[in-house]
Amino acid sequence: MPKACSLIVAILFSGILSGPSLAQEAKVRLLPGTELLTMEGDIASQLVDGVDQFLLRELESSIGRRKEHWQRDFSSHAAYLQSVAKNRRYFGHQLGVRDVRVNNTEPRMLSTLSKPSLVGRGEKYEIHAVSWAAFGDVEARGLLLEPKDVPVLAQVVAIPDCGVLPEQLVGLMPGVPAEAQYARRLAENGCRVLVPLLVNRQEKLPQLSNREWLYRSAFELGRGLVAYEVQEVLAAIDWFARNGGDDAQIGVFGWGEGGLISLYASALDVRIDATGVSGYFDSRQNIWTEPIDRNVFGLLEQFGDAELASLIAPRALIVEACAAAEAEIPGGRGAPAKVVTPAVERVRAEVARARELTAGLDPPATITLVESGEGRGQPGCSEVLAAFLKTLGASQPLIEIGKAPENLLGQFDPAPRHNDLVHQLNCHSQFLLRESHYVRQKETMGKFDFASVEAYEKSAEPMRKFFYDEVIGRFENEVLPFQPRTRIFQETADWTGYEVVLDVFPDVIAYGLLLVPKNMKPDERRPVVVCQHGLEGRPQDTIGEPGFQYYSAFSARLAERGFVTFAPQNLYIFTDRFRSLQRKANPLKKTLYSVITPQHQQIVDWLQTLDFVDPNRIGFYGLSYGGKTAMRVPALVPDYCLSICSADFNEWVDKNASTRNPQTYANMGEYEIFEFDLGSTFNYAEMAALIAPRPFMVERGHHDGVADDWTVAYEYAKVLNLYAAKLKLPERTEIEFFDGPHSINGKATYKFLHRHLNWPEPVKK
Repeated sequence: MPKACSLIVAILFSGILSGPSLAQEAKVRLLPGTELLTMEGDIASQLVDGVDQFLLRELESSIGRRKEHWQRDFSSHAAYLQSVAKNRRYFGHQLGVRDVRVNNTEPRMLSTLSKPSLVGRGEKYEIHAVSWAAFGDVEARGLLLEPKDVPVLAQVVAIPDCGVLPEQLVGLMPGVPAEAQYARRLAENGCRVLVPLLVNRQEKLPQLSNREWLYRSAFELGRGLVAYEVQEVLAAIDWFARNGGDDAQIGVFGWGEGGLISLYASALDVRIDATGVSGYFDSRQNIWTEPIDRNVFGLLEQFGDAELASLIAPRALIVEACAAAEAEIPGGRGAPAKVVTPAVERVRAEVARARELTAGLDPPATITLVESGEGRGQPGCSEVLAAFLKTLGASQPLIEIGKAPENLLGQFDPAPRHNDLVHQLNCHSQFLLRESHYVRQKETMGKFDFASVEAYEKSAEPMRKFFYDEVIGRFENEVLPFQPRTRIFQETADWTGYEVVLDVFPDVIAYGLLLVPKNMKPDERRPVVVCQHGLEGRPQDTIGEPGFQYYSAFSARLAERGFVTFAPQNLYIFTDRFRSLQRKANPLKKTLYSVITPQHQQIVDWLQTLDFVDPNRIGFYGLSYGGKTAMRVPALVPDYCLSICSADFNEWVDKNASTRNPQTYANMGEYEIFEFDLGSTFNYAEMAALIAPRPFMVERGHHDGVADDWTVAYEYAKVLNLYAAKLKLPERTEIEFFDGPHSINGKATYKFLHRHLNWPEPVKK
């Protein structure tokens, strides 16, 4: 809004000049059927704040809603395991533990002609450098502590935090106090111990950690770095189970990030007899503040740490409240985050909740809480290790810390080993990326019926529901009445512009600018074009205010051509403020578009009530991030009779998951951009399939840095094949390449709108 207009509105509605004549004049100037809009200040900022409050409430209330997803049967241990099997499978799917593990996971000793695998020797054990096949071509790496001349009490995967090397956890390198070297202490007490290497949080690129860099591609492909690391641990469990026979006692014990992996692995694998979770167990309502590589889409819909503990039951779980591996990640190219020590009161409360969830078991589940140093002591204290070993069958008291192992490492640089692991994990994601087209062809496009247009539309409905529920995320909250509020913000010779606010959910509004042509005849109903701005944009940008160079004032230009236009304010504004909304939404199995879609549905529903709007001729036209909206929202809001995607259409999965593509988001700062499992569900061609058979168009500038022409053409070729070859409707789709940048061109797209919205083009003078 121009500053002069803002000042007039502020004065008019502040009460300073609130005489009866001015109030009456303001009422006359309202859009008929609406109330006066009195909101002041930056409405876009208030919109983002409202959605933030809404999501925080949803996060808090998720605990109470989880019980809807569980049907625990406490009649016997066997019945209980059967009753939670569905939840266990769902957790594995959402976590991304989907890749088939290899058959032979027996560790291999890592040695060369000049360097043996033996890197250390304790009083009753040897330490070997090993690797073991996990999944695909990925090999886990770490250390094996093998007891010598004593019977093996149990087999344990001892998982360090991601900032701790296996060599530090066994006493071969400095960095971990002897009393916290739980891998070594378990070996001293007769356990075979395998210590995996985790990916660290050092920078892969400036302001982007190794962990987040690997997470990004994996998440887009329905996996995650945590899922990969859980698979490495489960591959070790495979070997333990084969190596020790049916009576093998198997345990996992981890601290920090290792505690997370220990908890997750045991929730998934019932072969693990005892689980130690140190410095991690907590309520997860603030998971959006934790490192983004921990992000699990939909985690809090069914699972907090207590619910995961209930998947471990009736097996033993030992929780150690102790100091966490604290860290602060400032962000920049990556997502800002913190790792903090869980408050001991919160740990107690979550353990109590876990016990309550499993209280019906007889005999009861073993859920033990040990507080090290009042919840801030060292990990792996003697009390927690004694409790852990007891559940694994130890009959003797815990042996106190022995002599440090003899160091046989020699010259050792851990960086090459770590770099090899990062490379292999990235290569696995890139393999999944290459295969993803074939997965989508089978799992998505293979479910459409092309026998006729009618059959196609019918088959699209369950696919649309899946896209909404499982990919975008649907809020089932009841939508509020519109309660439309308006005020005039600008007039030209051709149109009158209104600011509009509608209610959607509690604290959630829709806001935008409605331009109404002045030359409308009585009782005439005009088509509408909803004109969507891009990243960090505002509705005002689309009418010729700041941002004109990108938008070419397309909302105003279309109004001058006789269309009613509406330019909504979308959520993607204010950098980290909106990006944190995605972080809050993801654990709820939601995304930014879980809010944007009902906002648009409310806008369309309201537009259809206006007596000068044709409810059957409402089209969508979006630029950049608005082009992302053009792919997702019309796919879910069938009231949009057409969609135009400008400056965004792309081989979208590759754009996000590739680490080779020069334009990849994997290396950039848009950490909210990644959407879970698009790789095996919906790329842009599949999203367009949900828009079909409605008209669909792409607008593409040759010099647009979003993508290369050939990747846009490749993805669009699938769309053209759908419309022309399968649906026999080639006239309903079009692409325009123009000699320009990342902007609205407004040539072929305007003709497309006139043709498909059945509105005559202006007569050239």
